[in-house]
Formats: sequence, structure tokens, C-alpha cells
Amino acid sequence: MATQKLYAGAKLREMRKRLNLTQKAFAEKLGVSLPYANQMENNNRPVSTGVILGLAQEFGFDVTELSAGDTERTVADMREALADPVFSDGAPPLADLRLTASNAPALARCFLELHNAYRQTQERLASLDEALGREDSTIRPSPWEEVRDFFHYCDNYIDAVDHAAEHFAAPDGQHLDPQTAAASALEKLGVEGVFDDIPGLRNYDPDDHRLTISNSAAAATKRFQMLHQVALLTQNDLLEATLDLARFQTPDARAIAKIGLANYFAGAALLPYGPFQKAAEETRHDLERLADMFGASIEQVAHRLSTLQRPGAKGVPFFFVRVDQAGTITKRHSATRLQFARFGGACPLWNVHQAFETPGRFLRQLAETPDQVRYFCLAKDVSKPGGSYQAPVRRYAIGLGCELRHAQKLVYADDMDTTKSQAFEPIGISCRICERRDCHQRSVPPLEGRLSVDHHKRGVLPYQID
Repeated sequence: MATQKLYAGAKLREMRKRLNLTQKAFAEKLGVSLPYANQMENNNRPVSTGVILGLAQEFGFDVTELSAGDTERTVADMREALADPVFSDGAPPLADLRLTASNAPALARCFLELHNAYRQTQERLASLDEALGREDSTIRPSPWEEVRDFFHYCDNYIDAVDHAAEHFAAPDGQHLDPQTAAASALEKLGVEGVFDDIPGLRNYDPDDHRLTISNSAAAATKRFQMLHQVALLTQNDLLEATLDLARFQTPDARAIAKIGLANYFAGAALLPYGPFQKAAEETRHDLERLADMFGASIEQVAHRLSTLQRPGAKGVPFFFVRVDQAGTITKRHSATRLQFARFGGACPLWNVHQAFETPGRFLRQLAETPDQVRYFCLAKDVSKPGGSYQAPVRRYAIGLGCELRHAQKLVYADDMDTTKSQAFEPIGISCRICERRDCHQRSVPPLEGRLSVDHHKRGVLPYQID
């Protein structure tokens, strides 16, 4: 398999400006010529091995930050947006999209925001009869999607909040019991914490300074909800400052994002970065052992593994996704080149859908995407009981995975034969942007490729893709 060349012009330019260096001075420190440095910054030439070593030795730069994760994420989002039928002339070549994402990321982001606004407008026009008579007819992005994109483009890692949570849970590098730490913090604030039968999971009365956690919630959920309230009460200034930097367009988006940031703090306090990363390496990312060690749920552990992207101390780059029984993605994040569809469900060939059929089991899968990148995938169903016979049970499936080159760091990949090409399931991102021409699970034609229809023949699909 050919090695993919690394183009990182935008990141090199950003780093040079952050160091307040001219291009000539930057080139001298890296030991390359000025024209060569200029060509790298404009993505006319790839970043060489010598330059990568120079960045690490001369500036102490974490070279893993040069990876194409941001670029590939933007390219995937642009391809999905360009699959919209409004672009009747077809999408630009993939090479052009990569060039735009690398050289003009701000322009690419503006394009995505513009398309999102267009899509929102079309959806509202489709339900115009329902909208008639409303006083507020201004078209705005969905608050939920705006928050989702905020975390998506932050790489799902919020450094200041993560450090604050780690200091709270492991002030001296030693992990404290999270429930004890939360109870102690609440006590110092004069807040009484109790467990009782209540609707929902958590209820805080600011007048009585009383926090009530559902008695029927799982132990890991109780700890998480206590830490969430601790975040709101003790880290409000930090959360608000982070929200100020995000510049959300609506109060609703800001309010939803604050919940997300408090959840981030709770997860990072339950599974503090340093101790958790060390334990993950020692257990070879055994989710069940990690859940037992930290008093967390399998889903919390899997999600946290996908956020270990602290500069200078990165863990294995994982992707994480949660889907419901309809196949809709309800949570998604990827620190790998694999990106998920922004709208709709995941590829039906992916093992995360099969997890509903085998409750209680971990499913393993070797998969390959159309760009010939191979992955190790893990999936498991996650049920969330309501606490009583009449309460509904929420069922999800979670998926966790990494590129195959990291698979030896996972206990789950032991004994899997990765030498045979036929062992890898061909998966994609979304049918609209998947390049595979012979997929038996294809739901709609791809954006790229012309269709031919023969009325006298019928194969797996009612058309052929040229």
C-alpha cells in the first residue's frame, strides 16, 4: 500500500506566525531553502522527513499535529455537502477539495456554513404551512447542529476544561474517588446531595442548595451527574469564557453548548487524562477493566478514549460513534482519517449495526474505506434501563476503532489475521459520497460516476455505475 504524502501548508504557516518568524528565518531553522519552505506552505510540495525532525528538535513541536485529520474531516464534510442535488453539475475533483481544505480552510468552513444555512432554509420552506403565523421567521442554523460542529472542529478536546477537570480529580497525579471528590466539593459550597426517586436523572434547587440524583440511575451515571453539577457550580467562569470564544449565533446554541462543556468536565474528572491514559496503555485499552478501575460505564470509557488528543501527550487516535436502533448517529467523533456523515446514518456494512443483534458481546471487525485505509473496529450494544417496569429502555450501539497500524495496542485485536485482504470488510461514509461501484447495500447512487440503466438486465442494483 502506497504511503500517503503529508501536505500541511496551513499548519506550517500557522506555526510560523505563532513563533513570529519570517519565512526566511523559519526556513533557516529547519535547514531548508526559502523556495522549498514557500512551496511547503502553499502545499506545492509535501513535508519531508527532515522537516518533521527539524520541527520536533528545533521547536519541540508535536509532529502528530501535522496529520491530515483536520483536512480529511473538512474534505469529508465538503463532499457530503456537494452531494446535495442543488449542485447539478457534479462535485469538483477530490484533489481540488483537498487543496481547498489545506490552503484555504477558512473558505472551506464558510462554504460549509453557507450550505448548512441553505439546507436549513429548504427544510423550513418544505414545512411552510407549519411556519405560517410565526413571529420569528429568521433562518438560523439549528442550535444542536451548531454545537455539534463546535465540538467536531475542536477535535472533541477542550484543553482548559480538560486540565481543570484533571486537577480536580487528580490534584497530585493520584486519582481520587470521583464521588467522594464531588461530594466534598458540594459540601464546601453548602450544597446538600441526596439520592431519591425523581423523574429524570438530576435536579438542583438553587434556593434550597439541594442536589437530588435519581436513585434508580446506574452507579456510573450517579457519579457523572454529580460531577456535572460540580462543573456548573465551580467552573462557571471557565465554561462561560470558553463559550465566549466559540461565538455561538443563538442563545439556545450557547445554552446547549454549556451542557456539553459541563458534560466534558464530568467525563474528564471521572476519567482524568494522565491516570486514565496510563491505565489505558497498561490494560491495552480493555474497556471492561478500565470501566471497573474508574467506576465508569463502557460508553463513558469509549468516548473518553476518543478525546485523548492533548498536544504532546496524545493517545491512540480513535474514532467513536453512537447510533440508535434506526441507524441514526447520535454521537460522533473521529481523531482518525475516518469521518462520519454529518446527516443521516452510518454505512450499513459497519459492525456497529450488528451489535443490536448480539447484546452483551463485543463485535470485532477489520474494515477498509474507499481510500484504502484499513481500520480495526469494535462495537457493542448499550442499554439504558429507565429504572422501573413502565419506564422505557433506551438502546444504542457504540463503535470504537483505530487505524490498523495501532491495532496491536488493543487487547481486542489479538489473534486476528490482518494479512488477508479478504478479511477486511469494505465500508464507506455515506452512499452519496462512497466510490464503491459494486456495493450490495447501496441505497442511493454516488455523487461521482455516471449511471447507465439497461431495461433488459437487472443486477444487485437497478443501474450500473460507470
